[in-house]
Amino acid sequence: MAEAPVWVLDTNVLVSGLLSPFGPPGRLVDALLARRLRLAFDDRIELEYREVLARSRFGIAQAWQDAFFAILQFQEHIPPLPWPHRAPPDADDTVFLEVAIQISSQTLVTGNLKHFPPNCRGPVTVRSPRVAWEHFRRLSSA
Repeated sequence: MAEAPVWVLDTNVLVSGLLSPFGPPGRLVDALLARRLRLAFDDRIELEYREVLARSRFGIAQAWQDAFFAILQFQEHIPPLPWPHRAPPDADDTVFLEVAIQISSQTLVTGNLKHFPPNCRGPVTVRSPRVAWEHFRRLSSA
């Protein structure tokens, strides 16, 4: 793989990936930590990541949180532009689309596809972690 793809990862993908390394979210987080996948985010997404990963009910080890946040400086910090299309059902999810539309892949990975119905996605490709992992593997072998 010549250049690492840049994708937006919904917070639920990070939580799942940090809690269990065995499924597709875990494999995507592994690729991110290995710098084979790059993350696009903005200040609002970073704040959500920090707040959610620190929740004690998830029990995410501090070492894993530290490792994740240490790599953010090497990722794609994107200043958002307003979302020009129909908003998703939960307006708080718009931030992920606002960042995804600005990266060349225009890809958002989420474990909650119903939060991003097709009529609210604009040109953004929204993938489940499993489909995203399969796509990543194809990119890696090309």
